[in-house]
Amino acid sequence: MAERGRSRSRRGGGKTGRSVPRRPRRARRERRVARLRRLGAGKVADAAKALGLSTTRRAALVAIVVCALAFTIAVPLRTYLSQRADVAAQEREVAELEAEVERLENRRDELNDPAQVEAEARRRLRYVMPGETPYIVQFPDSRTGQAVGAGEQPGEPEPWYEKLWNSVR
Repeated sequence: MAERGRSRSRRGGGKTGRSVPRRPRRARRERRVARLRRLGAGKVADAAKALGLSTTRRAALVAIVVCALAFTIAVPLRTYLSQRADVAAQEREVAELEAEVERLENRRDELNDPAQVEAEARRRLRYVMPGETPYIVQFPDSRTGQAVGAGEQPGEPEPWYEKLWNSVR
């Protein structure tokens, strides 16, 4: 059995028998990194062989990693593209609404003029001023060859329920 104070292994580790001082950890680490850099990328295959990975397993592992990355990127990318399309649609809608607001403001400005309001009332509502005589010109029926019904005016179209009843008969 080894005595206390004496090293048990060949490299040392005890207080006695040390002839060369130990290097600091930083220097050892730097040497190791430099050695790995010298080995280069060609040793990656040797490392894979040392880990026990065959070419097929390495290819499968690479395929799994690529698929995982693709799925990781796919969902945010799809979300980004759909949101970008939504933003474009909303911008188009805003432009249309701004154009409509502009049109309605112009219409409001037109209707602030009393002459325009009077012209609209005459045209759309068929209003007349007191003392004027209104005339309504009726053109002859454009439906030649069709008999005009008893309650139907010559220029009025047939109501939907009459059309339905006539189609049933």
